[in-house]
Amino acid sequence: MFDIIAIGDTSRDLFIGLKEAHVSCSIIPNKCQLMLNYADKIPVTYVKKLIGGNSSNNAIGSRRLNMKSAYYTIIGKDDIGHDIFNELKKEKVNTKYVTKVNQESNFSTVLNYQAERTILIYHVPRKYKLPNLDQSKWIYLSSMGKGCESIYNDLIKYLKKYNAKLAFNPGTHQIRSKKISKLISMSEAFFLNKEEYQTLFNDYKSNIKQLMIKAKKLGPKIVVLTDGPKGSYCYDGKEFYFQKIYPAPIVERTGVGDSYSTAFVAALFYNKDVKEAMAWGTINAASVVQFIGPHHGLMHYSALQKIVKTHPKFHPVKY
Repeated sequence: MFDIIAIGDTSRDLFIGLKEAHVSCSIIPNKCQLMLNYADKIPVTYVKKLIGGNSSNNAIGSRRLNMKSAYYTIIGKDDIGHDIFNELKKEKVNTKYVTKVNQESNFSTVLNYQAERTILIYHVPRKYKLPNLDQSKWIYLSSMGKGCESIYNDLIKYLKKYNAKLAFNPGTHQIRSKKISKLISMSEAFFLNKEEYQTLFNDYKSNIKQLMIKAKKLGPKIVVLTDGPKGSYCYDGKEFYFQKIYPAPIVERTGVGDSYSTAFVAALFYNKDVKEAMAWGTINAASVVQFIGPHHGLMHYSALQKIVKTHPKFHPVKY
C-alpha cells in the first residue's frame, strides 16, 4: 500500500533570470503584463535546467516528508524523459506507474523577473489511461493537459473502491474544462490560489470568504485558498482560518503552491488538524521560495519538524 499516489504531467523546466524587463499593470486587479523589448537581444542573469510539474513536486515533496509515494505520469523516450525518470528514482519515488511513450516530453520556460515567474508551457498531446493502481491512502491530482478527462471515471471508481482521500489542485486546463465538479465534490482537500478561484467561478468581485463559501458548496471537505505573499486561507465548513507567510528571502516562486499543498496533505496524513496543516504548508513554501526551481527547497520531515517545534506559536488565526 502507498501513502500517496500523485497524478499529473511532468516537464523539463528551463529557468531564465531576467534583468532588463518591465511590468505594466492595468486598473483591473492582478492584470499585469511582462514587457520585453520587441526584436531585441536581451541579456539574462542565469539559465537553469530542472524537472518540474505540479504533481512531480508533490511526489518528491511527499517522499521527503517520509510518505511512501508513487507517481503516474507520461514522459517521452527522449533525453528529457530519461532525466525525469532518473530524478524520481534518485528521490526514491516509486516509478512503477511512470509511462514512457514515443513522443517528446513536456517542456516549459520559466521567466523569472523580480522573484515572480511567468511560465511558457508546451504540453505534448497525450492519450491518458489510468493504470491499475495499487491501494493508496491518498491520491494527489494536479495539472494535466487536454484529454485528461478520460481518466476521471476510472479515478472516481478507484477512490470509491479503496476509500482513498483525494487532494485536488487542478491546473489551468482542468479549471477551464469545467468537467471537474465530481472530483471537487469528492475532495478531502481542494487547493487553488485566489486568481484560480476567480477563474473557476468567473467571479472577480467576490471577496475571499465568498469565494471559499462558493467552493465549499461544491462538496469538498476542506477548502484552501493561497494568496501569494499575502498568506493563505482555509475553510472547513465551520471556521475560516488565515495563516500569514513564514518570513524568508524570496529568490523564485515556482512550485511554492505545490510545496504548500504537499505539506498540508502530509500533516493531514499524520493526523494533524487544519491549523497545523496550514503551518506545515507555509513553512515548506518558505523553504522552496529561497531557491530557483520547485524541488531544491522541498523540506525533509526532520527539518520541518524542527521549525514547527521551535516556533510553536506559528499558527493560523480565525478569519
